Amino acid sequence: MTGNTVSHYKILDKLGEGGMGEVYLAEDKKLRRKAVLKFIQPKLTSDKNVRERFEREAQAAAALNHPNIVTIYEIEQHEGQTFIAMEHVEGLALREEIANGPMEIDRIVAIAQQVCAGLGEAHEAGIVHRDIKPENIIVSSSGRVKILDFGLARMKGITKLTKDASTLGTLKYMSPEQYQNKKVDHRTDIWSLGVVLFEMLTGRLPFEGDYEAAVMYAVVNEEPKSAHTLRQDIPEKYEKIVSKCLEKNPENRYQSMQEVLEELKKSIPSRSISEKKEKSIVVLPFEDISPGKDNEYFSDGLTEEIITDLSHIHDLLVISRSSAMTFKGTKKTIPEIARAVNVRYVLEGSVRKVGNNLRITAQLIDAANDVHLWAEKYSGTLDDVFDIQEKVSRSIVDEIQLHLTPEEEARIRERKIENIEAYEYYLRARREIYKLTREGLDNALRYLNKGLDIVGENVLLYACMGNVYFQYWNYGVWPDKHNIQKAEECAQRVFELEPDSKHGHFLLGLMQTFINPPQALLHFERVLSEDPYHSETLLWLSIYVVFQGKQTVAEKLLERLTKVDPLNTIVKILPGNLHFYCGRWELAVENLKKVYDSDPEHFIAQFHYAKALAYTNRLEEAYVITDNLVNKMPEDMRVHFFRLYKFAFQGKKSDVLKSVNKEILNWARRDWMICLWLSEIFSLVHESDDAFNWLRQAVNLGFINYPFLNEYNPFLIEIRKEVRFQKLMEEIKPKWESFKL
Repeated sequence: MTGNTVSHYKILDKLGEGGMGEVYLAEDKKLRRKAVLKFIQPKLTSDKNVRERFEREAQAAAALNHPNIVTIYEIEQHEGQTFIAMEHVEGLALREEIANGPMEIDRIVAIAQQVCAGLGEAHEAGIVHRDIKPENIIVSSSGRVKILDFGLARMKGITKLTKDASTLGTLKYMSPEQYQNKKVDHRTDIWSLGVVLFEMLTGRLPFEGDYEAAVMYAVVNEEPKSAHTLRQDIPEKYEKIVSKCLEKNPENRYQSMQEVLEELKKSIPSRSISEKKEKSIVVLPFEDISPGKDNEYFSDGLTEEIITDLSHIHDLLVISRSSAMTFKGTKKTIPEIARAVNVRYVLEGSVRKVGNNLRITAQLIDAANDVHLWAEKYSGTLDDVFDIQEKVSRSIVDEIQLHLTPEEEARIRERKIENIEAYEYYLRARREIYKLTREGLDNALRYLNKGLDIVGENVLLYACMGNVYFQYWNYGVWPDKHNIQKAEECAQRVFELEPDSKHGHFLLGLMQTFINPPQALLHFERVLSEDPYHSETLLWLSIYVVFQGKQTVAEKLLERLTKVDPLNTIVKILPGNLHFYCGRWELAVENLKKVYDSDPEHFIAQFHYAKALAYTNRLEEAYVITDNLVNKMPEDMRVHFFRLYKFAFQGKKSDVLKSVNKEILNWARRDWMICLWLSEIFSLVHESDDAFNWLRQAVNLGFINYPFLNEYNPFLIEIRKEVRFQKLMEEIKPKWESFKL
């Protein structure tokens, strides 16, 4: 079947087969992502009752959406065979890690907590797994644990494929009530988790036998082995957790996965917590000490590249570029900097570039006691810069005793742009993009084209170019629909060069945030599966969830985002925006004022604070801010909306209608946020049809904040009582209520 196309999936490789059917790795040609297809044997689905039960279970599993559960995409038919399409996880089955012997306590707890979280979500939805075992627990290359909802008897990456591994192995994880054909509920998964915990701790099983009947007898009648006798360094509290999971009477076990999770959290040694805090770092902007002070783009680029290298390491929390760059030229002490971003280590350095000659210094400081742990000077030419970057990253890894996985090793060695001249153009382009002006974006595009002329097609250069085209549109400096098309073409080139590329998924996520959020979320989740603290992805994901007013989900995302990007003004704005889109106007004003006062020249801070003031009818205060922006940025299309709002508040309907030009309308059609603004403006001047139509378009593009539209928003009073408005609200209410990541 390899090479064939099934529905919209191209079969890439056969992963394995078992009693249920065959399993294949495939490419989803619609969404440009890898997927796993499991074809169920026809004999298992020929019976109508079996097939219907199987489909119900698949549908229930597909309804689960949790970061620790492998996502079920769909169940389909192909030439009379039923197949399930599910998420593809890059990683190894837990069985492979256990095969190397007893695991470190901290590692066991980290994995077990994620398993508990995933199973807890399933149990709350009324789904019992019934087949928890190491083969059904995958640990991704980024450290994320994924539970397979449909167990695979055989799978690539699992070396032991004997009858014992496929059949008897499952029996050894079954609970007493499963053997005795008694009623089975979620507590059978707690038993199976206890067996897995025992095996991770000792490398052995609590109940063993040479044949199936012996294992069954031991599980039902005998006490489990003592974990402590098999491994002397197991703390008593862990043995107690395992023992309670393995109580033969379900009433005597933990009664929920949440109870197990709480016990695991309480059992974490203080050493583990302190180590986690210690393994965090901020890379300060490298100082340009070149004679002409004209190599800032290069020193900033070196800073970014080292941040990127270190960010690939799962066990190290690395502060993002946007927060790190706030310390450029700072006079703060190292301990003050570390406290500001809550990290243990600080890397600082300098760059001296004269022509082709290069000298870089770097030093690592333990901020807890302000001790310099390591310092080094590197001299060479530009051709040596990649080697120097790698040496700096490796020195940090060695100094703070991090263990790298093979994938992390490969990413540190990886060089996306080999040619140094093209690499310089890439660094210059990145610097220009951050200006977010038409001139800066034009310059960035020119640099990237020069880079492509030198090296030909390149993933980073195309991804960066796609970002340029997107920002032309996103910031309204050149909102031509052709820019979106060009950004999509860049993403296409990225995927052609590097299938399932993180850079490509991030670019598509960016473009679809305001036109097709469900697809954007899928792309962002793919990025985070590889890089859980990818700050830009977390930022855009948080923006969407905040604007939808989903408080619980947003707060979790913001907690994670704040860890890695605590000083970014836009990140600071989001809690205030969350109050805003949950209808808490006064709290929104209070929070956004603090951000505005701390960074009064930041456009986004000005914009959102002024909007919050307007919603609380403090119009004169809002006008002070907006008039200042209009005077400073008269050509900016985003600022033009302040003119429109002001005309609307003043009842100048004719000025509104004259000022809503073709360019604004074209821009709005691909952005739910701008559609919402137009709806509010037309509602304020009593243009009900236009107000409703633009609101309809905002909903079509993904804005589903039901409470905000139906109850909180004071600018939509004009259309809120209309029947068509109420029907629209009935349409989005279930979507809003069921939304989750």
